[in-house]
Amino acid sequence: MYQSLKPLLFCLPAETAHRLTLAALKYTPTALLPHYASNSPELKVTLWGRVFPNPVGLAAGFDKNAESLNGLFHLGFGFIEAGTVTVKPQSGNPRPRVFREPKFNAVINRMGFPNCGVAAFKDNLRKFLEKKPRPTGVLGLNIGMNKDQTEPAKDYTALVRSLAPMADYLTINISSPNTPGLRNLQEKGPLTELLTAVLAERKASCGEFPPPLFVKLAPDLTDAQIQDIASVLLELKIDGVILSNTTLSRPEELPTSFREQKGGLSGAPLTDLSTAVIRQFYAVTKGQIPIIGVGGIGNAMDAYAKIRAGASLVQLYSNLIFQGPSLPSMINKGLLDLLAQDGFKHISEAVGADHRTNDREAI
Repeated sequence: MYQSLKPLLFCLPAETAHRLTLAALKYTPTALLPHYASNSPELKVTLWGRVFPNPVGLAAGFDKNAESLNGLFHLGFGFIEAGTVTVKPQSGNPRPRVFREPKFNAVINRMGFPNCGVAAFKDNLRKFLEKKPRPTGVLGLNIGMNKDQTEPAKDYTALVRSLAPMADYLTINISSPNTPGLRNLQEKGPLTELLTAVLAERKASCGEFPPPLFVKLAPDLTDAQIQDIASVLLELKIDGVILSNTTLSRPEELPTSFREQKGGLSGAPLTDLSTAVIRQFYAVTKGQIPIIGVGGIGNAMDAYAKIRAGASLVQLYSNLIFQGPSLPSMINKGLLDLLAQDGFKHISEAVGADHRTNDREAI
């Protein structure tokens, strides 16, 4: 059905098509939604005391205001990350700010965290959590700072205080390229200061049973930055890392008119870059920090490459635009075949497998 609707959706501005999709997921009775359950014992992942029915999640950015969660979970995701949400509502950058390139399955966006603010987000979240039975799956919340905030810790700690008790996990987004100065928080000193404040607030807000805390990083980090970040995350005992956000790089093969748009590039051109960052981070940390791999996943092989590079879970977003709502189910089915092909009985056995293979070859 999606393929028949796709030409119509691609005639619309990208944001208009996205709003229509969110509305359809929000208002269509779940009995009428396509249901792509694909939960096999071989794919169930247990991490941080949370049970993920399968390892394929929806990345932050799709449902910024947590308004369509019920419908999204019916598409077969093992977990969904809502947001990015900021303390105050903000409109984001001027439109147009999303650009699609179907020939290359690529998207450039310069959204700038547009969202309705934490009060509306929390209200939507409460309505979802009160529904019984709640759909199977893990719900993460992605938090960011307002564009005009000069003291980032104030926004992040306020969001932790407000949302942590409602989250299955929290993600600190410090890697969007579309908020001025945000990526500077990835530097060792500012990162240490921010995460120390966030961890203290999480403890104060949640006591002995806080949600796990993740940090979402850019794919454009230098080797030295990766080393510094890894040392900070290990020292502070951060629960997980999401690799990666969109990239500022531009492959030469992309059409000039598309390539020259400002913003973060996602989709197929990000696939190899994000996988390489996952591989490097896993090696630097010796696999001590679980990784959620995201960036350009369009099929089971893309997801499996990230898992073998060191990701325990994966997320997708941009390729949903080009392939439609059956994509997570297709990936999960393909992962079962790839596990069997490599002789693995469970998805956890494949995590970081490339590093073990390389070690054996080096002996």
